[in-house]
Amino acid sequence: MPSSSRVAIIGAGNVGATAAYALMLRGLFAEIVIIDRDADRAAAEATDIADANAVARPARIWAGDYSDVKDADVLVLTAGAATHGDETRTSIAAKSAAIVRGCVQEAMGAGFDGVLVVSSNPVDAMVQVAQATSGLPPERVIGTGTLLDSNRFRKRVADQLSVAPGAVEALVLGEHGDSEVVAYSTVRIGGVALDAFLGEQAFNRLEIAHDVMRAGYTINHGKGYTSFGVASAIVRICEAIHRDERVVLPVATRLSGQFGIDDLYLSLPCLIGAAGVLRVLIPDLSADERAALLASADALRETLADLE
Repeated sequence: MPSSSRVAIIGAGNVGATAAYALMLRGLFAEIVIIDRDADRAAAEATDIADANAVARPARIWAGDYSDVKDADVLVLTAGAATHGDETRTSIAAKSAAIVRGCVQEAMGAGFDGVLVVSSNPVDAMVQVAQATSGLPPERVIGTGTLLDSNRFRKRVADQLSVAPGAVEALVLGEHGDSEVVAYSTVRIGGVALDAFLGEQAFNRLEIAHDVMRAGYTINHGKGYTSFGVASAIVRICEAIHRDERVVLPVATRLSGQFGIDDLYLSLPCLIGAAGVLRVLIPDLSADERAALLASADALRETLADLE
């Protein structure tokens, strides 16, 4: 594993550039390198972020090439096909897979040996493609998965209950997409289960779950892409790795028998540290949630089968 404080980002689009900017603001890495097939775009984004860095913690930020990934602790892959309008994430899987395979082959050929974080859509399928292409141990190839969805879930529950999002524990599991599982059985407010906290207060579970699942489409309709939310998820995972935090985050990891699911990347709560996923936790789900998680796995298998 490399010891340098460097993060490399492949993809200078809206997500990659926003992630690079957010990483600069967090001051996590001494070096941030942005790589893109559009060298002019990468150079422009790197220069813009470097200019902003004048009022932040010192860091070296530049547009590089694949030779720069060899010394990176963390490699973030955001490159892939983009969705438009009501186009689903899975509908672009074949295009994204070709891009992801090419990027990962280049990175491994350059000698990368750190932790790979994938956010390319559809992320669960793409992180599976990335791991298979890279040959890295599964624990060192992580998808952003449902971390963003879980953050959205916590925020909407908090808004309904008039509490701070930090007071809410809540998980979205399975696929980052239309089959995701909004797991109300995992909701806790200050350690108190949702039903006990609510008492007689009205609470529309179906509306919130639908809003969480459709949030990406809603944002896409309004501005043409999503960036800030997923970039924040990328930064949170990078921070957990870089600081060896051993924090639990719902991310996409390759399952090995959890809930009867094997050799498939889906999101469950994972213990994250410097070596990637240290342990996969098995939450106590309701029967309906377990069934929905298995259905989510089936949906992802269909996507992967189409790629093959």
